[in-house]
Amino acid sequence: MRVLITGWPSFLHSEFSAGDVAAMRRVADALGTSGIPHELAWSPVLVPGSLTLDDADPGEFTDLVFVSGPAHGRQVEELHQRYARCRRTAIGVTVIDEQAPAVRGFHHVLARDRPRVPATRDLAAGGSISPTPVAAIVVSHGRREYGPLRRHDGVHRYLLNWIGRTDCAPMVVDLRLDRVNARLCSTADQFATLLGRADVVVTSRLHGLVFALAQGIPAIAVDPVGGGGKVSAQGAAWQWPAVLSSEELYDGGDGQAGALLDRWWQWCLGPEGREMAADRADQAADAGSSQLLDLVERLRSATPAE
Repeated sequence: MRVLITGWPSFLHSEFSAGDVAAMRRVADALGTSGIPHELAWSPVLVPGSLTLDDADPGEFTDLVFVSGPAHGRQVEELHQRYARCRRTAIGVTVIDEQAPAVRGFHHVLARDRPRVPATRDLAAGGSISPTPVAAIVVSHGRREYGPLRRHDGVHRYLLNWIGRTDCAPMVVDLRLDRVNARLCSTADQFATLLGRADVVVTSRLHGLVFALAQGIPAIAVDPVGGGGKVSAQGAAWQWPAVLSSEELYDGGDGQAGALLDRWWQWCLGPEGREMAADRADQAADAGSSQLLDLVERLRSATPAE
């Protein structure tokens, strides 16, 4: 016996759901515990270098198991054709139409929900989870006042591509506030609270850096202004070392810039970065205190305007 585990994340042209991936891994764990030889087939877009459906020779498998998602559609029907000589089982799937070719093509259907049958709990719920760092991504939408010094688009493109290659749970957080748009925070307190849930902040915005350090969250900041702008100035004011210039991203080449970001990533998640961020949080109450005192004194000594 040799089983090929498939699902919607196996298809090249598909939507990749975290639930479907977790359910496929749960099935693989169960087969492994039972001593049943098996392979998982993944889309090369989702897991580059993995076994794909194109690589999985039907003659090398006795069974095909399709996991999670709807048992419906052309791509599932094509599995029946390609693996016609295998025993085919669906597990944890939704059955919409009992007479659909995609459903009838299975020898056995162990559905999570189907018409007139009580539903079962989804397989993804019982899977093991390997925690990864939560990275809050706070990027600028660009500032026109910097004119030809603006490098925002290129910096953000590079940062987002780098984050996509980094093992983390990315959380895109927008500094803009809106009481109508549910995708945005409506108060500064909400934004600060959301950022405080992260393990590390990656930002090109001044206040992304400030809100992170004020709460003791290590941050990697990249100044998107050529020659340095307010992000670099704020990094110096906080004496925070993980601040990169746009030139470091552009001039060093992709490999060098990626290695630099990787190094600061590890530093932020390590004890030194965390301790320094906690120290900066202890100093946060003093931020701007001299300016505030100056303001109060000026207001007290000023002659009222006539």
